[in-house]
Amino acid sequence: MRNHFMGWVLAAAALASSAMNLAQTAQHAGPAKPRTTSSTPDFSGVWFIPEYHRNLLPKEDPPFQPWAEALLKKHDLENNTADPDSGPDPIERCIPPGVPRIMLQPFPWEIVHAKDRVIMIFEYQALTRQIFTDGRGHPKDLDPTYMGHSIGRYEGDTLVVDTTGFNDKTWLDPMGLPHSDALHVVERLRRVDHDTLKVDYTIDDSKAYTKTWTAKKIFKLRPDWQIKEYVCAENNEVK
Repeated sequence: MRNHFMGWVLAAAALASSAMNLAQTAQHAGPAKPRTTSSTPDFSGVWFIPEYHRNLLPKEDPPFQPWAEALLKKHDLENNTADPDSGPDPIERCIPPGVPRIMLQPFPWEIVHAKDRVIMIFEYQALTRQIFTDGRGHPKDLDPTYMGHSIGRYEGDTLVVDTTGFNDKTWLDPMGLPHSDALHVVERLRRVDHDTLKVDYTIDDSKAYTKTWTAKKIFKLRPDWQIKEYVCAENNEVK
């Protein structure tokens, strides 16, 4: 009888211990969350251009308006003859590079996804760029800015970014490729593979070019990099 009683006590203790362990596991794990899937592509991470080129132009020259071609030649001459520390390039006066040049600087930049926008954080000049993806359009009364106003939409695995509202104070590339305040840039971002981001640029500026033209760049993921602080203080002011 004693043996049967002790067996019953041990079985009851084991059952109670098992129930307690399950309760503790459930308490720490929290309620089960349903698994969800999303078709929105993810471009999160720090990106860097592996090959830096001063020239954004494609193999064939863009269809310049006469004044734009003349201005590019002027910039080219000034670039070759000016003091390297006081050249004509606007970024030497701490002016933001604008779009698309900001992505082409030899500095890393990061993409962060938010609920209603994609945010680009640039190490160069500690600039940020907001790309609104909530369906809004461009405001009708945009004040011209260096970086413009960006809205985006998803087409399959591609993020299409539409940017307008620029001033005419930046260069499209370090060579001095000009643009006007009519500049309209469309970018198509697509992750070719996990570590490779391809961006196709369409440049539309009827004041500076007789038709649209395109360029493309490749960026590489740098998973071990972090955006650092960079302060542009060459002339201690932005003009």
